[in-house]
Amino acid sequence: MLLLSLILLPILLLLLYFIVRPRPVTIPIKNRHVFITGGSSGIGLALAHQAASQGARVSLLARSLNKLQEAKESIRRSSGLDVSIFSADVRDYDAVQKAVNDAGPIDVLVVNQGVFVPQELDKQGLDEIKFMIDVNLMGSFNVIKAALPLMKERKDRLPASISLISSQAGQVGIYGYTAYSASKFGLRGLAEALQQEVIADNIHVSVVYPPDTDTPGFEKENEVRPELTKLLAGSSGSMKADEVAKKALDGIKSGSFTVPCNFEGHMLAIATAGLSPERSFLMAFIEVASVGVLRLVGLFFQWNWYQTIENWHAKKNSKFAIIDLSIYTQE
Repeated sequence: MLLLSLILLPILLLLLYFIVRPRPVTIPIKNRHVFITGGSSGIGLALAHQAASQGARVSLLARSLNKLQEAKESIRRSSGLDVSIFSADVRDYDAVQKAVNDAGPIDVLVVNQGVFVPQELDKQGLDEIKFMIDVNLMGSFNVIKAALPLMKERKDRLPASISLISSQAGQVGIYGYTAYSASKFGLRGLAEALQQEVIADNIHVSVVYPPDTDTPGFEKENEVRPELTKLLAGSSGSMKADEVAKKALDGIKSGSFTVPCNFEGHMLAIATAGLSPERSFLMAFIEVASVGVLRLVGLFFQWNWYQTIENWHAKKNSKFAIIDLSIYTQE
């Protein structure tokens, strides 16, 4: 058995080397135009700082002009470089298209905008659900569609990139994330199909999956998170925006389709690889070799989550029963 494995291993590696697609690529950043949506704070601003420090020409798009001006000044102080800023709502295609045209041809597009209002579906208003879908998913379509014509017509023909900032909630659904997960899961389908459409133009698509990230938005989100969401989502830990930005930029430069940001993210990426593109034959080998084990690990995680949910509801029902009994006794 061991001898057979030793014979099959190099054959499998050789096979994967020839069949993985798209082929490996390196995306240059220096002296190239990097356009970041949601760039006035959080991960977007951290990405802008790092891209500027590596010699990129950076443009930022966000809704708040005041925050954009603050971001521009902070980048100028840290790197000595000036950035272009554009105030627009990604839900407004015409405004986005004007900003993109004013910015000029884009080499590296980072679609980073996102909003999150955690809530159980039956308690969440349709206006909040539509808001998340419109910003996170439709906004991404608007940005990419506006930028794509000029990206395809770029003169240098060097490898270009379109990166979508998703979330680990775009890899696995969690209690209280019903609408948010739907908006983030959609980005993967968008990215997989788009990669096939733009590969002939030497444009390479990445999807970044950050965990909870310490940003102003995350602080607000934590204030309204359902208790069960905190119990289930808190187990993966959080990262600093700078840490996520570094992982994201490294993934973009290597042309990786799937860009995880921490250990749990790597495990999720392997477990949910499915039919996603894979450039590295070594990573493809890890996915092939470990998929069965990770499915078992995933089932244990699901068991733990559902146990937590059952225990929480049992505790809640027990508490209400005690309150009802107390009221009955007083009467």
